[in-house]
Amino acid sequence: MNYTLNKYKKEITEEVNRILGSDLIVAGDIAYPPNPEMGDLSLPMFKLAKELKKNPIEVAEDLMRNIKKDYIACIKIVGPYLNFVLNNKKLAQSILIEVQNQKDEYGTNDSGENKKVMIEYSNVNTHKQFHVGHLRNICYGDAIYRILKANGYISVPVSYVNDFGIHVAKTLWAFLEFYKNEPLPENKGKFLGDVYVRSVQESEDNKFAKQMIEIIMKKIESRKGEEYELWKSTRKWSIQQFENIHKELGVKFERKYYESEYIERGREIVAELIKRGILVKSDGAIIANLEDYDLGVLIFLRSDGTATYPVADLGLAMEKIKEFKLDQSIYVVDVRQSLHFKQLFKVFELAGMKADFKHLKHDFVKLPSGMMSSRSGNTVTYEDLIEQMMVYTKNETKERHEDWNEEKITDVAKKISIGAIKFEMLKVGVNQEITFDIKNALSFNGFTSAYLQYTYARINSIINKSKVVRPRRISQKTMKDCWLKNLEDNKEHQLILKIAKYPEIVIMAGVKSDTSEVAKYLFELAKDFNDYYHATKIIQEDKDLEGARIALIASINQIIKNGLDLLGIGIVNEM
Repeated sequence: MNYTLNKYKKEITEEVNRILGSDLIVAGDIAYPPNPEMGDLSLPMFKLAKELKKNPIEVAEDLMRNIKKDYIACIKIVGPYLNFVLNNKKLAQSILIEVQNQKDEYGTNDSGENKKVMIEYSNVNTHKQFHVGHLRNICYGDAIYRILKANGYISVPVSYVNDFGIHVAKTLWAFLEFYKNEPLPENKGKFLGDVYVRSVQESEDNKFAKQMIEIIMKKIESRKGEEYELWKSTRKWSIQQFENIHKELGVKFERKYYESEYIERGREIVAELIKRGILVKSDGAIIANLEDYDLGVLIFLRSDGTATYPVADLGLAMEKIKEFKLDQSIYVVDVRQSLHFKQLFKVFELAGMKADFKHLKHDFVKLPSGMMSSRSGNTVTYEDLIEQMMVYTKNETKERHEDWNEEKITDVAKKISIGAIKFEMLKVGVNQEITFDIKNALSFNGFTSAYLQYTYARINSIINKSKVVRPRRISQKTMKDCWLKNLEDNKEHQLILKIAKYPEIVIMAGVKSDTSEVAKYLFELAKDFNDYYHATKIIQEDKDLEGARIALIASINQIIKNGLDLLGIGIVNEM
């Protein structure tokens, strides 16, 4: 879509090139001044001065005399920069009509050109705990899926579940050893995670246990016998747990893949790659020797013949390419797997797979007490986390709204709790570690989801109090000169300019695969609104001015809604 600021930048670029009789600049050369007092748009003169062999100020003065656009209120020369101040009335009318007309679609674009991109995330293990650390992966993957879709890609979200590894054999061993005749709890998936922790602790220095685990692994792979039947039934417990969590988080997948479904196909490909010399035998194991590429060695089959994760990865990659005809396949997995994916993608390349494979990595989540580990049991499970957060948010909501029924309280508390979890996972760059603290995450002040949801609810309340009939389209009359009356610091102009920048944020977040760009923008917008709200009377006797201001804050709310949706976070109408 050709949004207002893009159009202005393009037209100014064309005008500059026309005046100079050349094509020396592009729209991307126009930036934003560091200080609003300097102007709204800024064109550096360095490149032009160098090409024209003139002083930067001389070039700027020549352009300032000749650029004439009705949406430019004035032009300033600030050092070696030509800065443009946009016309309040023109900017407001154009931007607010854009937002009002496009609503939920405002900010979307077609830069992805309908390229088909698969995002694989929530690569959890059955028979293990689903803890706070897993939430960063699923929240980040879901947000990237949404951001790519907003940028015009055919975005395909899928989940790949590791349901066939040695961890399964460990859990089944402990289950048979300690829990076979015990009554089962309601949440069997969470129970299996506890069993896995015990299996690691009990088998660590137990040779017999390790031998039994190897036997169980082989029996599962043979797909016969009591252990295989136990694997099938317990696997369902974990999958049901994942389904419940995905539903609660509002995360949907187009396809769910399971390691067990691709082991056999993977083994067939391994055999083919052995014949081609891409994989070789070493000390009884089957490996990819990637030393020539400074990538070490990747094991596909252990010396006892059991398969490692890359075997199923081969089968799945082939299936993806065949079924979806992908332009790109993205794997969202934490930073610890960086070498693994470099090795895997090199094997894919040597095998002749044509798709563009990309590892989108993220750092860890830890608790204030330190790093988490499923093996040691030093975790907070998802179920325990959401229960703690719901207790807190329900109590807070009850105190504020004694007249609300239990259903409404629970609904709002759930949106606040889920929003808090997601925002904490998405508000910082993926290369930064996260320390998840419940109290900070649920704060209504500062850089949190609750602050954004509260701002949305506050704006909603103001709009509902207004007696102004809001037209479907904003009229010229609404944009009359009283728009900025009594606002010496031009807060409304800066708010409108901030709204106009949202489509650029969507593009930037997509290009950089960085959800924090959206989160930081939304926080700044909400903060600017709240400053404006405390300084400005919105509901007043002058109904034309009230109507214009209602149109402004309604547009801010639309942007908050759209941005939170990119992060997978729901709005709250009342708080």
